[in-house]
Amino acid sequence: MMMSPFRLNLGTLKEPLGFIKTLEWLTAIFAFWSCGSYSGQSVVSLFCGGTRNETLNITFQYPFRLNEVVLVAANTSLCSHIIPETHLIGDAVFSSQSYVAVAILAFFYTMGALLVYCGYMDIYRQPTSSWPQTDFVLTALFTALWLICASAWAKGLQNIRDATSTAGITATLSVCQEQNVVCEVTEVANIRPLRVAVVFGFLNLILWLGNVWFTYKETHWHSKSFSAEESPVGRQVPVPI
Repeated sequence: MMMSPFRLNLGTLKEPLGFIKTLEWLTAIFAFWSCGSYSGQSVVSLFCGGTRNETLNITFQYPFRLNEVVLVAANTSLCSHIIPETHLIGDAVFSSQSYVAVAILAFFYTMGALLVYCGYMDIYRQPTSSWPQTDFVLTALFTALWLICASAWAKGLQNIRDATSTAGITATLSVCQEQNVVCEVTEVANIRPLRVAVVFGFLNLILWLGNVWFTYKETHWHSKSFSAEESPVGRQVPVPI
């Protein structure tokens, strides 16, 4: 059977099914951008107790392989101490990359779904069409993925904050534990975009969860259950006296 030609109809976007899908498309863009394009820098000051003070610059970026970020190069002299090569502790690679991957997949899926909604809705809503069932299953799957990835990324962000905090640097850098040496993060990297990414992660979860119902309403499973409720079979008919 030949597919009918593309017929642009933007009216579908005014329905909950299309409107929420449009919001999902937009929030996927912001989720990817806020996390995947991030780069930040913090400044650590070392107060050496009478001698000259030292300064370290820490630059970290997506995908946040913190254990590969060089805090101090090998055989560097800090506060009259020779320090071996030192890296930050921990990483947020899995949580950040899985988050961005889900955002990219959601972007392409919603874009394809919107194309179907706006041009092939007559085929989508045919009684024999399997598209509504596929749409429902994928929407439920993305809901679960957003729950997992948004939660994991929130934990990953906390790991980044801990590793680049004053307490984290002090625990990582051996010279900071010497007597009369105080280490402090005097310029903190702007992590607002990463917090925004967490917000968009859970916002995506809410949108996809809400759209599960509207995609389910388009399936024949819903129409069958609705027909069964309306069916008179099983009702008791009064016996005339």
